[in-house]
Amino acid sequence: MFDSHMIFTLVSTAIAGGIIGLDRTAVGQFMVSQPIVAGPLMGWVLGDTVTGIVIGASLELIWVLDMPIGSFVPANSTISTVSATAIAVLGNKGHGTLPIIGFSLLLTTCMVPVTMLADSVIRKWNSHLWDIASSGSGKLTGRLLARAHLFGITVFFLKSFVLYLILIPIGIATIEIFLQFPEYIHRAMSFFVKLFPLLGSALIVRKLSIKIFDIFLLAGFVTAALLGPVFHLPIVVLVMTIIGGLLGARYFEEEAR
Repeated sequence: MFDSHMIFTLVSTAIAGGIIGLDRTAVGQFMVSQPIVAGPLMGWVLGDTVTGIVIGASLELIWVLDMPIGSFVPANSTISTVSATAIAVLGNKGHGTLPIIGFSLLLTTCMVPVTMLADSVIRKWNSHLWDIASSGSGKLTGRLLARAHLFGITVFFLKSFVLYLILIPIGIATIEIFLQFPEYIHRAMSFFVKLFPLLGSALIVRKLSIKIFDIFLLAGFVTAALLGPVFHLPIVVLVMTIIGGLLGARYFEEEAR
């Protein structure tokens, strides 16, 4: 199952995922690490953009309001998105199906505690770099600070890289078991993917403490329901739902001001 080509793909995926993950807190923060971007990007790299879009859009709805602010360590949505996309694509010979996408989402959700623990450990480790950097004086302090920053970035990259090399092969091996499950379980996973946007939208509404009906979110659902069947593109439902939710969030944020 893991021949030389697969091993090369896994390592390449881990490197790409590690670079994307730096955008969360370590470097840039250009929002490339957000699921809605990381999913399609990783899907494109692996040759199945549609699977990446479905997974990225679904997980964006779930974690769009969880931000790594201060000491709060949210679920690492980037690792979940990249892992789920890679597992769904590589676990089914380069093409993710709805049942496999659903199972991959469920599987990577179960991995969240592991990624959160890793993030917490790395954050605590990097917090000690200041003690090292502040031990010098003058120009020496500047050099030590620069080295501390570079070392911290390297540690963040290696954390994601190692997690990918562990989680993705486990996920691919689990897909082999899932494919042997009865057909009704596969249908249930397909249904799970279709309902996932509803769960994400409900979480957005709850986290924003919206007390009245969100007309923007309703408009997103109605538009998606109309455009989806017309263009025969199920992904339109996910994209329009996200647009509706984000417009609603922005609307209520401006109202609060």
